[in-house]
Amino acid sequence: MSPSPPSVNRFFISPRYSLYYRRVKKLAGNPEARPDYTVVLLLDGRLRFTTEEKSGSLLSDQTLLLSPSMCATMAGQSVELLQLTLAPDLVVDHAVRMHLSGPGTAVAFRQDVVEHDERLAQLARSLTTELTDDKPGREIVLGALVEQVVVHLLRNYSNIRRSEQLELSRVGLIDRRIRRSVELMHAQLEQDLSLKEIAAASYLSPFHFVRVFKKLTGTTPHAYLASIRTSHAQLLLAEPTLSVTEISSRVGYSSPSHFTKAFRQATGLTPRAFRQALVSK
Repeated sequence: MSPSPPSVNRFFISPRYSLYYRRVKKLAGNPEARPDYTVVLLLDGRLRFTTEEKSGSLLSDQTLLLSPSMCATMAGQSVELLQLTLAPDLVVDHAVRMHLSGPGTAVAFRQDVVEHDERLAQLARSLTTELTDDKPGREIVLGALVEQVVVHLLRNYSNIRRSEQLELSRVGLIDRRIRRSVELMHAQLEQDLSLKEIAAASYLSPFHFVRVFKKLTGTTPHAYLASIRTSHAQLLLAEPTLSVTEISSRVGYSSPSHFTKAFRQATGLTPRAFRQALVSK
């Protein structure tokens, strides 16, 4: 019996999209509601997933699509996958340019599992090649391939619906009833904000705010704040001049050890291991 290939992690982080390539013997993650669109493309193996609506498995060349604020737990052994996160403003901008949406509309994926899509599988493997091969112009090629993925998803798997509550703010696509609170979390990420302070930004009592927030986002305010802290920390880790201690302070953790524990729980890697896996721009 031949030995399993060594684990490989390659990440590319940018403000509007991020790419995570992983080939690991064991993958396990906690449910996390992200403010971004997430596309999980399984290149090899079998990946079990659970969302709020269903549970199932992905096989090779199948894809899991998650709209903003959808929670998903994923686990598998000997898996190779590519995960793409897309900022809402990137998706909405393309939808408008393609004349698919306009003011008062929201974009969502109309199905969660794509079983057989040769074009999507081809794009996933092209992205993987660019991530794992250190060649000049990588950032340019990755950006062009990501745009092709976005257009392909909008053409084939998008659901454009009218929404009087959702609006595209500076922190992404968010329900206007909790927009002020979410903007406060982003603006004061380094602060130890209390639930009372966060709820007050939306003019709601803490009890009512938690109920509304959970209903609209699928997660608690605390879990949502932890998620955006992790996302921002990933961007900061791409800056080689910043120490892990400084980054932990900038994203609101009282100590580097607390930050490392939370980051590893969210990503499966320590901040230092994540930084080592980042590919240069």
